[in-house]
Amino acid sequence: MAWGESKAWKKGTQNQALYQALLDDAAQMPARNAKRKKIVRPEEMPWELSRHGLLKHLLNEGMNTRMETVDAYMLIIPPGSKSGKHRQLAEECLYVVEGRGYDLHQDYDVEITDTYHWEPQKEVKRYDWEAGDVIYIPPNTASQHFNADPERPVRLISAVNRIYKASGLNDLEQLENAPEYRPGVTVTPEMVEDFLRGRVKLEA
Repeated sequence: MAWGESKAWKKGTQNQALYQALLDDAAQMPARNAKRKKIVRPEEMPWELSRHGLLKHLLNEGMNTRMETVDAYMLIIPPGSKSGKHRQLAEECLYVVEGRGYDLHQDYDVEITDTYHWEPQKEVKRYDWEAGDVIYIPPNTASQHFNADPERPVRLISAVNRIYKASGLNDLEQLENAPEYRPGVTVTPEMVEDFLRGRVKLEA
């Protein structure tokens, strides 16, 4: 009742300048952005041998660039190999820079309450692609990329909207690791050349 609420709302002694923090952050943004990169050189793009495969990060929240809403990386798949398989709530698009292959997509039914509840649909769809194509992966979908050429590598550029994470919807799960993944491996130029030629020499 309103009378009861009139007594409750006056309780508490905590003070915190949260609105002032918003004003301060907005005022500091121009100076902060002036220090962030608008141009990212190849030598400034980090490599990662991830569970999804060999990545060269083009734009990422951890790279101190001016990009506020998009993360992007290049995925390199050796001849005849495949990426990892992951499921994510965010939609994704990939540009095929080099090579040919196909994707396997499996849609999921999802219920979002305090937690996520995922139920895979039975149908797994195949999509063939080649250099110059764009691959679209809808929300709530598990996907995996396959290099159909036994002699040449595939390079894909992935872009995902970071706003899902800012909205608390950054649900991402790795369902299968890329065959070449090994934890704690430092990527070297020689390793990249081995990937491109299908001569990946990694020890477990």
